[in-house]
Amino acid sequence: MNDFFNKDIISIQDLDKAQLEVIYSETDKILEMESSQRREIARGKALGYLFFEPSTRTRLSFQAAMALIGGTSFGIADANSSSIQKGESLADTVKIMAGYSDVLVLRNSLDGSSRYAAEISEKPLINGGSGTEEHPTQAIQDLYTIRKEKQKIDGLKIGIIGDLKYGRTVYSLLYGLGNYDVDVHLISPESLKIRSDSTYDIKKGLSYTESTSLDEYIEDLDVLYVTRIQKERFPDEEEYMKVKGSYVIGQDIIKKMKDDAIILHPLPRLDEISSDVDSSPHAKYFKQAEYGKFTRAALLGLILNKDGF
Repeated sequence: MNDFFNKDIISIQDLDKAQLEVIYSETDKILEMESSQRREIARGKALGYLFFEPSTRTRLSFQAAMALIGGTSFGIADANSSSIQKGESLADTVKIMAGYSDVLVLRNSLDGSSRYAAEISEKPLINGGSGTEEHPTQAIQDLYTIRKEKQKIDGLKIGIIGDLKYGRTVYSLLYGLGNYDVDVHLISPESLKIRSDSTYDIKKGLSYTESTSLDEYIEDLDVLYVTRIQKERFPDEEEYMKVKGSYVIGQDIIKKMKDDAIILHPLPRLDEISSDVDSSPHAKYFKQAEYGKFTRAALLGLILNKDGF
């Protein structure tokens, strides 16, 4: 039985380890399929996207994923091109798009927006990023990348560095890592530590250390997950300027890493990873973005097919 059929994907907390492993195995299957087989998975199906917040990778990877499995996609790429500008409510927009589509993906700057929209929509809805809360499909691709590149997740030492307060990818990743036996180190400026209102849920499945120093852990890490300082989420630009450029991953850091350690980043990056790191065998962030197309294709295929694919 396919547990994902017509399922909303709002939080990674709604998925257990067995369900995550199903997504990973189906992603592996899609990677191995002939293109003609892939195109049958969502033939005749339509994805409606509602992006009221800027996005490049998430929106395009969902479109690429849907095309990969034979479906079509259409929707709103930014709030300025929607009837939201005329005063239409989010609820009405979601209802209209649900009538045109078989599955929806929503990105919105408001906390709670995806869960609210899922309650309204008659079609399954995927959270493509809601406020400062979560970004579950990013965490799915992050975990898959670790699993693919390191051949496992259990037993790894993972460092997460940068903006841990506002970075919603961090929260989804931490919730997802709670399904595994991992050693997690959180590295950030004091003002950007993970929010206290989230620590209770995170600690239910995961123990971690917190520090302001990357040097304290860099030599032992198997995975370094880098995040940008998110200027757009700071209520005060002066506060942003105080922490801008707090950590920069350059050749000096690379030299301290294990030979087989990998560097990930949800992207976009600003100055937190030097461009000369891109050619390093440690750098897997562009591969990570590519894997996102395949993990989202697998997820869409599971949601759209009662008996799986």
